[in-house]
Amino acid sequence: MGKGALSSVRSAAFLLAPSLAVVAGVFLLPMLYILMLSFQDGDGQFSFENYALLVQDPYYLQILWRTVKLGLLTVLACLILGYPVAMYMAKCSGKMRGLITFLIISPHLISVVIRNFGWVIILGEKGWINNTLMQLGLIDQPIKLLYNELGVVIGLTDSLIVYMILAIATSMYQIDESLYKAAGILGASKLRTFFTVTLPLTLPGIMAGTTLVFSLSMSSFVTPALMGGTSVKVLPVIAYEKIMAQMNWPLGAALAFLLLGSTIALVTLFTRLMETKRYKEVFSS
Repeated sequence: MGKGALSSVRSAAFLLAPSLAVVAGVFLLPMLYILMLSFQDGDGQFSFENYALLVQDPYYLQILWRTVKLGLLTVLACLILGYPVAMYMAKCSGKMRGLITFLIISPHLISVVIRNFGWVIILGEKGWINNTLMQLGLIDQPIKLLYNELGVVIGLTDSLIVYMILAIATSMYQIDESLYKAAGILGASKLRTFFTVTLPLTLPGIMAGTTLVFSLSMSSFVTPALMGGTSVKVLPVIAYEKIMAQMNWPLGAALAFLLLGSTIALVTLFTRLMETKRYKEVFSS
């Protein structure tokens, strides 16, 4: 390595040192401590009993499955509701695109707790939806829209759909308009053009949005706690209860790493499946 290259490496290391120190101090070291804590028993001795309990106890496996299921349902809801919005953003004028971007981002200027309490008012037994349906004579008694999995999915979708919309819209901005003209000249209908041009070229955006939404929904605590209540337990809520209510730090730490490992494994599996199937050339470009 020449003197110039060595000097560049030293300069880069000098500039990165403060950031790396902060990351190590506030992220890596606490994570390592929690990891070590998860391998301790009640007496502070090294043990695998916490992870053995999580694998053998059907209760924790059920909680894990519910957490994954809510994440997948949230991804599906965000994709179905967000894709049309992203398509409209890609085709509208610059001013309208800026307005839509502002409208979907502005709710995030408000605390997620306040937004969830707003949904509680809307979805409650005496909320706006149930009152309207009863006044119209469509239902005889209130529908249970809160403190169940449906309520949690609604809250998570409201919080995370912005990531799906912006990720897909970013992919659509890069599509060459001449491809649509070529498809029309060749006689392709709008539906066929969508499945042969639009959808394949937006797969990177779909994958990015899916990864963000799934990861954030898996680790969400506030929304499941407020809109799921005591009837919808997910891993982040259980981990919090074990640590803060029962003071069982080793088991809570094991639950946290079970959540982390499950999320990483599922996201990696999804990424590999997407990149090795029919549209793998989209991701290699």
